[in-house]
Amino acid sequence: MTRRLPFHYAYVIAAVTFLALLASAGVRNAPAVIIRPLEAEFGWSRSAISLAIAVSLLWFGLGAPLGGTLVEKFGPRRVFLAALIVIEVGLWGMLAFTTMLGLHFFWGVVVGIGTGMATNVLGATIAIRWFEKKRSLFVGIFSAASAAGQLIFLPALISINANDGWRMVIETLALAILATMPLVFFLLRDTPQEMGLRAVGSTAVPRETSSAALGKSVPMQTAMRSRDFWLLAASFFICGYTTNGLIGTHLLPHAVEHGFADVVAASALSLMGAMNIAGTLASGWLSDRYDNRVLLAIYYSGRASTLLLLPFIGDSIGLFGFAFLYGLDWVATVPPTVNLTSQMFGKASVGKVYGWIFFTHMVGAATAAYLGGVVRDTFGDYTFAFFSAAALGFIAAAFSMGVRRAPVKSLVGVAGE
Repeated sequence: MTRRLPFHYAYVIAAVTFLALLASAGVRNAPAVIIRPLEAEFGWSRSAISLAIAVSLLWFGLGAPLGGTLVEKFGPRRVFLAALIVIEVGLWGMLAFTTMLGLHFFWGVVVGIGTGMATNVLGATIAIRWFEKKRSLFVGIFSAASAAGQLIFLPALISINANDGWRMVIETLALAILATMPLVFFLLRDTPQEMGLRAVGSTAVPRETSSAALGKSVPMQTAMRSRDFWLLAASFFICGYTTNGLIGTHLLPHAVEHGFADVVAASALSLMGAMNIAGTLASGWLSDRYDNRVLLAIYYSGRASTLLLLPFIGDSIGLFGFAFLYGLDWVATVPPTVNLTSQMFGKASVGKVYGWIFFTHMVGAATAAYLGGVVRDTFGDYTFAFFSAAALGFIAAAFSMGVRRAPVKSLVGVAGE
């Protein structure tokens, strides 16, 4: 089959991976849409719903290293399928059990684990296995799936919610996940060697036909003794705090409560998603050419500066300006973080090590999702939440510059690089 294609099969892998990650990203964007409908129908407080979202983000984070570890043993194809099935069960379970306990379990735990396994940790592993050349670009492309999910799904979900209610929002997402399963089952493959191919840009033909061709894996306990692991993890905690947790969960309610119409807020979020794609792709290109530490410092500093302006925005021009700038920076941190992880710990360890780094990202996201709701219930708005997040952004920039330029020799030896 591959010999009849006019292009490398890696691009089929990339397309399937992007679509599956896109569907998973659509699910992750749902909370911003359904917070207020759940408040209205069930009388739940913002803090209570935010806690369920925080639980989901925490399990999302746990799903990432779980997926990364399982990929080493079972390969991306099986792990992707398992993740999609788990998401599907969680979505239908949430519809069947419309209680706070049901929300916490099916959305918080089940959907959280499933979406965590089907995230850019898995995408990064696939990019590293299938692409030697332009690797960071494809890490950026797969990371941009979350932005594309925001761009494509969020306006549609807002419209569906306005016309048919939040239940139809969940049903639509369940159908989208279901549609990706056959693509993953029939088209995704674990390694190029499995099909007798080289990775794109590779000049060597590995003899192994499995992930053994990637070299030895660094044990997690070894990676966790490295200062650089903790610097990357701490900066990614702040990354999650300032993106998925705070802005991803609370920007839409904040905008609506400050007088912006739903359609204006949705349009701003769509612009943010579009710029997210552009920023992530540009970051992938830059990460192949420039010091990844400096790039991270620039991204985090820019994000912090933008957050300082958000409480003072009172018109549509300001909101769209914020969406433009913040969108450029949203997932731009992923390609350089993955690159640094690969350089420090070896290609075979990326899924596992980056999975745990990503876990700290989602711990940060869960923290902000809950605390953002608490701040709003306590003070009546999100101003303190935005200012404190900006301070953390500047700290993340400093952490990024503390990462070493070259890998620790002992880790290189363990990884067999």
